[in-house]
Amino acid sequence: MKPLQFLGKLYLIPTTLGEMNPEDVLPQTIKRSIDFIDHFIVENEKTARRFIKSVQPDKKQSELKLSLLNKHTETSEHYKMLEPLLNGLNVGLMSEAGCPGVADPGAVIVKLAHDKGIQVVPLVGPSSILLAIMASGMNGQSFAFNGYLPIDNNEKKAAIKQFERLSQEKNQSQLFIETPYRNNKLFEDLVNILQPNTHLCIACDITLPTEFIKTKTIKEWKKNKVDLHKRPCIFIIHKE
Repeated sequence: MKPLQFLGKLYLIPTTLGEMNPEDVLPQTIKRSIDFIDHFIVENEKTARRFIKSVQPDKKQSELKLSLLNKHTETSEHYKMLEPLLNGLNVGLMSEAGCPGVADPGAVIVKLAHDKGIQVVPLVGPSSILLAIMASGMNGQSFAFNGYLPIDNNEKKAAIKQFERLSQEKNQSQLFIETPYRNNKLFEDLVNILQPNTHLCIACDITLPTEFIKTKTIKEWKKNKVDLHKRPCIFIIHKE
């Protein structure tokens, strides 16, 4: 293993949570980091280039070297992405939205970097998970992010009931997400499955002009409809 001073650093670069001015939510450290990094690991080349240009317009796109990391990437490609780091070059890891490594395929690269003794540098930026729990009024001392719910209706119903039970037994708020085009169906499932006094927070389009964050009991939600179709959402439930 090479000494740390001869290795590059892996910078975890947060992005915006949607189409907006990066200066509204990202600190100057993001701009400075993008300025001196040429190698990036990204989920989508087109959106990554657009984001880099929005943050650092003077950056020459022709100098960018992008490696794609998504669900189609072979495991053997993960190790190749570390080569610049092992050769002393810094690399930026970006998510499609929000913080790399959190509900994001970038976590596998971060783990490999640790295995190789490469320094990992997390930069400050918007996390929909933390912003949602902050704004929910629920338990910020104890909460769990559970990722996506099962697609199968019976398994999804069982998962929802389990999270409701856990929230009451552990006094622990339970967070989860859904594929945006299934949000309205999930909302219907939640109001039909959860107990009337269980609280549900819907945090949608966080940091965007269309931001919607509301916490109500299921009984109250049944009287209030909201269109969540194709809008990034965090769902949080808590039964006291």
